[in-house]
Formats: sequence, C-alpha cells, structure tokens
Amino acid sequence: MKRTILSLLCVSTLACSALAADDKKATPAPADNSARNEADRSGKTKTSGDQSNSNADVQTTAAIRRAVVGDGSLSTTAKNVKIITENGVVTLRGPVLSATEKAAIAKHAKAAGGKVKIVDQLEVKKAAK
Repeated sequence: MKRTILSLLCVSTLACSALAADDKKATPAPADNSARNEADRSGKTKTSGDQSNSNADVQTTAAIRRAVVGDGSLSTTAKNVKIITENGVVTLRGPVLSATEKAAIAKHAKAAGGKVKIVDQLEVKKAAK
C-alpha cells in the first residue's frame, strides 16, 4: 500500500512539474490589433462608448445591426463591425473580408438608417499569407 501511494505521489509530482514547465515556455503572442486599440483610446475614432442613448439613435443602430446580421452572405467578421450612432450620424468601423462585404454593409446602413449620414470607416482585411 505504501509503495502504491508513493508511486502515485511521484507520478503526480512529475505531471505537475511538466505542466509548470509548459506554462513557462508558452508566452502569449501579442494581439494583432494592439496598435489599433491605441487609436481607439486616443479619442480620435468612434467607439461603442460614443453610442448615443437617445431613442432615435438607439433605434437606428438596432435597425442597421438587424439588417447586417440578417444578411446570410456576410462573414462573421463583417457581422461584428462597430455600428455607432450619435446625433443622427452613423459610423461604421471594423474589418471586413472583401470590398463586396464593405459595400453590402454600407447599403444596409443606408437602407435601414433612413436619412442619417453614414461615415464609412470599414477596412478590407488583408488576407493572411
């Protein structure tokens, strides 16, 4: 019985030390959008915190979001763009996979947003090499 417990204890110790060694080797890669996040913090670009709480602006944003999410031809990346409405001005920001997606989102924003001004800051994401 003592040998069994001693063996299990040794195996457990080895397993724990192996896991600890793996954790030290694995350093997380920096996020690819770190530089972009700095631009967001500078206040020069619109972020979700700039979304107005007025009923009209919230309804505009919601209508555009429904139209974008409802478009089955758009990628998940495109469906996750930022849609920010402030004082009747809609800002579209974020990456899309193609010029076609960029045009489709702008079209949805114009149709669902009514007579609001659209500021298109969507960027076509470069394909990974």
